Amino acid sequence: MRLETYISDLLYRYECVTIPEFGAFLAQPISAKVSESNNAFYPPKKLVSFNEQLKHNDGLLASYVSDVEKIPYETALKKITKRTKSFKSYLMQGETLTFANIGDMSLGQEGKILFEPSDHLNYLTEAFGLTQFVSPSVTREVLKEEVEELEKVVPITITPEKRKDRSYLKYAAVAVIALGIGGFMASNYYVDRIETHNQLAQEEANEQLEQKIQEATFVIENPLPAVSLTVEKQSGRYHIVAGAFRIEANSDKKVRQLQRRGYKARKIGKNKYGLHQVVYSSFDDRREALRELRKVRYNHNRDAWLLVKQL
Repeated sequence: MRLETYISDLLYRYECVTIPEFGAFLAQPISAKVSESNNAFYPPKKLVSFNEQLKHNDGLLASYVSDVEKIPYETALKKITKRTKSFKSYLMQGETLTFANIGDMSLGQEGKILFEPSDHLNYLTEAFGLTQFVSPSVTREVLKEEVEELEKVVPITITPEKRKDRSYLKYAAVAVIALGIGGFMASNYYVDRIETHNQLAQEEANEQLEQKIQEATFVIENPLPAVSLTVEKQSGRYHIVAGAFRIEANSDKKVRQLQRRGYKARKIGKNKYGLHQVVYSSFDDRREALRELRKVRYNHNRDAWLLVKQL
């Protein structure tokens, strides 16, 4: 039994997954961050940690194993207990436990469990498809203006100039402005008249066309038989996500690829980050969705995951 696979599935939906009599994996959402040292941008995610003090069985993991493997709850709990004993034995022998896509675990000098999380998967479903990237540093050039001081200040004498009386220029300027305003108003009036005329002509043409359509009579001697088409509409709140794309054309291409493979692929809209989500199919029954998810991961895409959302 690959217990780490079941734990990984649950970390997408829950913030605490407890292994009875061993400890609990905690998934705490953290915001996006920027590293100034290397100009790296990191998307929001769930930070996974381990607390060996939380050992009480809350039934979550055993119930999930029971549903997936179709076994009684007590049988699932016994299999988990057996696996837990092997974990403890490996740690006591000084070995390092590796939980795929979750992290590595070892025993410290004081007998406490040391956990190093893995960064291979982002368990925050809202950030699905977002990856870290490094941006080149932005350099800004600061221009310093150098001011030169004059050693000698040259006095400037301003002599008033006698000008002739040119008051007629003021009246000419007023006349030009008045003509400009009058021309602008006349132009607007002319344009409004043309638009009104065009609109009336268009409305009259539409009325004539509608009248001719109403008067027309079509007679079909040999009508074709009626054809009934049955369109299957997908529904359900359990969706197997294939990917999320920032460019909608890429999401359409992904849908066509999956449909050619026989999946009932479709788009279910954008998530809170504006990414177009594509799903393999949707289900009303959770167990049926989990069975299909295992098939998809085994045959096509090991990174597919289950989204629980009412559309």
